[in-house]
Amino acid sequence: MRNGLLRTFRKHPLETILKVFGDVRPGEAITVLLLALNVFLILTSYYLLKVAREPLILLGGGAEVKSYASFGQTILLIGVASFYGWLAARVSRIKLIAFITVFFLLQLLGFWALGVYRIKIGIPFFLWVGIFNIVTITQFWSFAADTYTEEQGKRLFPIVGIGSSIGAVGGAWLAAPLIRRGSPFLLMIVAAAILVVALAVTFAVHLREAARDKAHHAHVPVAKGNAFALVFRDRYLLVFALLILALNYVTKSGDYVLDRMLLAQAPEHARVAYIGQFKAHYFEWINVSGVILQLFFVSRIVKYLGLRTALVLVPMASFAGYGVAVIIPIIGVLFVSRIVESSLDYSLSSTAQQTLWLPTSREAKYKAKQVVDGFCRRGGDALSAGVVWLGAHFAFSTRVFLMINVVVTVVWIGLAWIIGRDFAKRVKTRETPSLPGAPRHQRTPKLKPARA
Repeated sequence: MRNGLLRTFRKHPLETILKVFGDVRPGEAITVLLLALNVFLILTSYYLLKVAREPLILLGGGAEVKSYASFGQTILLIGVASFYGWLAARVSRIKLIAFITVFFLLQLLGFWALGVYRIKIGIPFFLWVGIFNIVTITQFWSFAADTYTEEQGKRLFPIVGIGSSIGAVGGAWLAAPLIRRGSPFLLMIVAAAILVVALAVTFAVHLREAARDKAHHAHVPVAKGNAFALVFRDRYLLVFALLILALNYVTKSGDYVLDRMLLAQAPEHARVAYIGQFKAHYFEWINVSGVILQLFFVSRIVKYLGLRTALVLVPMASFAGYGVAVIIPIIGVLFVSRIVESSLDYSLSSTAQQTLWLPTSREAKYKAKQVVDGFCRRGGDALSAGVVWLGAHFAFSTRVFLMINVVVTVVWIGLAWIIGRDFAKRVKTRETPSLPGAPRHQRTPKLKPARA
């Protein structure tokens, strides 16, 4: 047995090492590592920008304005998702990714220039970071889902997700010393440089996988059609959209309550540094926990307990955390509760959500995904902003906000159970023997959209 293991290691050393974290088979290690590096760089860049935006928005408007700004992001994402779908139907995937990334890079350099000249950018930069986060990360996972078959994705997405979790830790860890030694604008420049490297890695994966794809579907635009209509005519996608809406309402509302408590106790003489460092350490705790979960638990939970269980575990943890916070509404309790919820969300829930896209069409992966992961995610934020407005008008206490979260998590649990069941049915329907020599994207029959 030992000799067999040594022979396997000599022949496939990377695959053997990666088997500690997931089921990697011969010939798959290079691409999965490149994809993990790609998302690592994107998440590192995002978390630098996320830390940079916090003092700019909180000191430029407060926790309420930060919450209300999410409504603006939702409105903007209607246009963004529509434009993205229009562009995806006209250019190949690599041209699409290159155009979008360069577009964001130029805008980021513009914000840096405005900030250096002390022009107030708190609200517009907050809006921009939210859109940047949604579009670039959704775009990456569309690319990953388009690269792998359903069977490969279920095995390898937990390993790709390790790059996401470590990138989030890297960004938060790097942000703390940078913001102490410089300013939020220094973080913008570093993030821009990292994005350039991420784009180069995307090209490397594209060239490697396109050369192996006999049908060259990577060079072909997706089918034309309205992205929002695609979601509404497919029950699977519609339930998915509602799940993302509920998930983001809960997390955004939790962020608001934490921000309100943080502002109340921040010292007057050092508010920028206090808030920036608190947020950097907060994100660091979340992401370190997320990395541990992603490395050693996510693939095993999905493999042995199933995707439905993976989807339901996160809202159950949220239900327990907010339930305790209702009884003891202090910042320490909510701090721990949000760390548990967010670390599960960024590792287990994120991987499970990306896996849900595997049995969908290319059109859904590139167009409907921007609606579900973009518009619906920010729609949950906007719904939270509406509740915050009502809370400010009627002077809701912290406990009231937390009780509303408890109720919404119950809905979230139900939606997670339904989508997990529908995923299993869809995969079972599509599982037919592969045709010899058929290209990856043609090995299973196309499934008609489920009736609403």
